[in-house]
This record gives sequence, structure tokens and C-alpha cells, in this order.
Amino acid sequence: MDHARRNFLQGLGALTFGTSAGAAEQAMAAPAPAPGGAGHRWAMVVDLLKCIGCQACTVSCIHENAVPEGSFRTIVSTYEVSDGKTTAMVMLPRLCNHCADAPCIPVCPVGATWQQPDGIVVVDANTCVGCAYCVQACPYDARFINHATQKADKCTFCNHRVAAGLLPACVESCVGGARIFGDLNDPESAVSKIVAKGETKVLKPELGTAPHVFYLGLDDAMAGKVDGEPTLWRPQA
Repeated sequence: MDHARRNFLQGLGALTFGTSAGAAEQAMAAPAPAPGGAGHRWAMVVDLLKCIGCQACTVSCIHENAVPEGSFRTIVSTYEVSDGKTTAMVMLPRLCNHCADAPCIPVCPVGATWQQPDGIVVVDANTCVGCAYCVQACPYDARFINHATQKADKCTFCNHRVAAGLLPACVESCVGGARIFGDLNDPESAVSKIVAKGETKVLKPELGTAPHVFYLGLDDAMAGKVDGEPTLWRPQA
């Protein structure tokens, strides 16, 4: 990130930046423990000052999860933000927030979506009827109907990778170390230590969904932004 963009974002106000020293590097280097034990609560921290909008996360997710053309499980939306004097491009990585009170769950008429004990919200494609009620209920625009399967689809924190003791594909591929994944209930995890400092924010906090994707450096003016379109790139097959 160049000095002009950094100075501009600092001038927007209400921003808190940075992580504990080496936290992102530590999170990328050490595989997450496999779920199954008692008390896991998987979460992600996104450091916006480290995101360069390269879309490596989006591309790796597409390949890892066979995401169809025109859809995404995660993507970096971009916004032009101005303080009246200076305009800067702001990056906002987006994905399922794996909310503690997920509004997508109670609206499913067949019980195809639910939350695992470790906090990951999942969809049973064998049960899903593709009604899209959950898509409409998600306030973060994080769900879609997979046109190849006609079932609801979304980020699962790469549940299959986490079960094998690996990091989500988007975390592993993030060239800037902007995405940090771990067990929020483990006080020694990087995620837990960062969130405990009280410097993170979530999208649309007024909804009370208790998202478990946290952002460092998220300006209050951006807290409700979930529907921005990438200005330069859209995922293709």
C-alpha cells in the first residue's frame, strides 16, 4: 500500500490498524487444528491495510470449491471513498460471516442449512430445494443459488480443509497475509488475541447477527458496505 492511501485512510477517522507482530504470518504458517474437539469456534480476521485487492483469495476459492462462473463464495469488493479533498480506493474482502445468530438458518423450510458446533454455517445440498429463501435472508449478500446444482451455495470456511487440519484456501493464498483464521475460543490463537484487543469491527453490527468475520481498519462509513461491485474484475470460469 502506498503512503498516500495509508494517510488518506487514517484521515477518515475511527480507524484502528495493525495486528500483533507477526500474527498474520503465524496464522498462515501454522495449520488450524482439526474440528471435532469440544469448544472450537472458528473465526476470521481481515486486516484491510494488508489487502491489496489482488483477488488471489477469490481465484483460489473458485478452484478449491468449484464455484461456477458469475458467482463467488468470497470476493474483494472495491469502493471509491472521498473525504471531499482526496479520493482513494478501499478494498473490502467479503464472505459468509458465519454469524452466531445467522438469519439464513430459520428461514429454510427443509432444514438444509444449519450451524455446526464449531460455528461454521453449512448447507446440505442433498436436502436443499433451491428455494433461495436463505439467499434473500442473508444481509451480507453471501449466498447464491449455484446454477450448476440449483442448490444454495456459500463460503464454508473450507470446512473440508479445516477438518483435515488445513487453512481455508483464501487464507493460504492471501499474498499480503490479510486473512487470519483460527479458533476464537483458544486464547493463544492469533484470531483470539486480535479480537480480544477490541480493535476489530464487523459489517452491519446493528443487525445483531454476531458475525464471526472481523475487520481491522474498517471505517464506520464502510461498516454497512456489502453490495459493492469490483471495479476491475469479475470471476470467470
